[in-house]
Amino acid sequence: MNASPHWAERTFPFLGWPRLWRQHGVRGDLVAGVTVALVLVPQALAYAQLAGLPPHLGLYAALLPALVGALFGSCGALSTGPVALTSLLSGASLLSLAQPDTAEFIALAVVLALLSGLIQLVLGLLRAGWLLNLLSRPVMAGFINASALLIGLSQLPALLGLSLPRAEHFLVGLWHLFAGTDPFHLPSALYGGLTLFALVALRRLVPRLPGVLLVVASATAVSALTGFAGQGGAVVGAVPSGLPSFGLPVIDWNMLVTLFPTAFVIALVSFMEAASSATVITARTGMPWNQNQELIGQGLAKLAAAASGAMPVSASFSRSALNHASGARTGLSSLVTAAAVLLSLQYLTPLLWHLPIAVLAAVILLVVANLVDFHALTGAWKAGRDDGLAAVVTFCSTLVFAPDIQNGILTGLMLSLALMLYRDMQPRVALLGMHPDGTYRDLKRFGLEHPHPNLVIMRFDSPLTFVTARAFEEAVMSAAQAQPEVECVLVSAGGINAIDASGQHAIAVVHERLRLNGQVLAFCGLKKQAIDALERTGLWARLSEHGQYRTEHHALDALLPRLSRPSG
Repeated sequence: MNASPHWAERTFPFLGWPRLWRQHGVRGDLVAGVTVALVLVPQALAYAQLAGLPPHLGLYAALLPALVGALFGSCGALSTGPVALTSLLSGASLLSLAQPDTAEFIALAVVLALLSGLIQLVLGLLRAGWLLNLLSRPVMAGFINASALLIGLSQLPALLGLSLPRAEHFLVGLWHLFAGTDPFHLPSALYGGLTLFALVALRRLVPRLPGVLLVVASATAVSALTGFAGQGGAVVGAVPSGLPSFGLPVIDWNMLVTLFPTAFVIALVSFMEAASSATVITARTGMPWNQNQELIGQGLAKLAAAASGAMPVSASFSRSALNHASGARTGLSSLVTAAAVLLSLQYLTPLLWHLPIAVLAAVILLVVANLVDFHALTGAWKAGRDDGLAAVVTFCSTLVFAPDIQNGILTGLMLSLALMLYRDMQPRVALLGMHPDGTYRDLKRFGLEHPHPNLVIMRFDSPLTFVTARAFEEAVMSAAQAQPEVECVLVSAGGINAIDASGQHAIAVVHERLRLNGQVLAFCGLKKQAIDALERTGLWARLSEHGQYRTEHHALDALLPRLSRPSG
């Protein structure tokens, strides 16, 4: 009787909201929804600019996607909508295909939202969320830091009232801009600089106030009163009011093929951001979250963004943290936020005409400053050379490939997988001797001796698969020559937790080679799953006599009396 509601809540998470309302009430959700809306509305306009799209599309991305993400996601406190990193990825990846702020560019952004949403939805339905773990933390750290740096640099021209020329490489275009003789627009620079100063001051002095909303509203009012647009200043301009028109652009196969790699990267990166937020929030609340269900929720949110004619969305780390800190426990808070966005679209769009673009650039700069964390790169170096290399290569390649920054994270992904494979091909192998504490340990590290002149113990700390099969063969044959008169090689196999066909072939080969040399291959500590694999192929029948010892002590008690030279 209880299984059906439980299944229903897992499939449709919003069915569990009433139970949480009875425990915590709804006041926290209502307050959090309004609080997040005060931040989201100006951020949505800024992130649309970051993606190279008309500002009102940011509001569209904050409406229906927020509703869908809240209804079908497993963590109620996540705030879904436009975010800096996904917006940058979307805009940068399309620069080589179309001119920003054009109908073609918008259509491509919508298809990108559709593709990335379908990828996440399919992964979630197939319970394949584990695939997203392919992006290691060092790779993400390198990518996020480089992206934050690029975001900041990309907003400098708008902050100063300049126009960034299109170039094959972003950094080259930026260099040409600032190396040129074009003067910056003084009123724009004043708006941008003063906005940035005011945002930082409000955050430090009165962090509880909605600083972004207050500063943006004040700057818009001053812009209208002083005639900023008439002085040549760039402003948001006309923002259509009302609901978006729902539908999808015309899609052709070549467009899908071209955008698929970028859509896959967006699906990975955006979900990593959502997963990080969900992990932090649920650790504080003690409430569980489901990775695959969240994939479904985020995928459906992207599909809702595509249907709204907007760019890809994700769960914002900063807004989700604010949502949780303000008392959100269920997706009701996101519904309240979406209602506030709807009211803004219905009644406040005429007020946005005079909003300076430089002000939005300052808002973006303040947000991305929180993404910069070079300590993560140094921490990766301290953790290991391979991690550090993956982080640094990802960081550098993201900068070099810009605006095609998806190539940067793909480079880091391939490098980290290659390094992992290389590490796995060099498993830890050690010859063992009796330690004074009564255990068998690495004889080289502890200066020990072999347990017997005719016997060698070799520990193999790795799954025995096609990746390590060759290393196993070489290690066993090397161990067989570690002493002049070795009659038995005992493999301490506690670290072998899996054996595939290549691994079994390697065992059969060394078993036969040792037999022809008059030597014995023995195992101790083999785990059940390893023995089961050997039994299925019949190899266990040849190994079982000397393969089922549980410990080194057990093996030596049975093997030493058989050796030609007695111990001691």
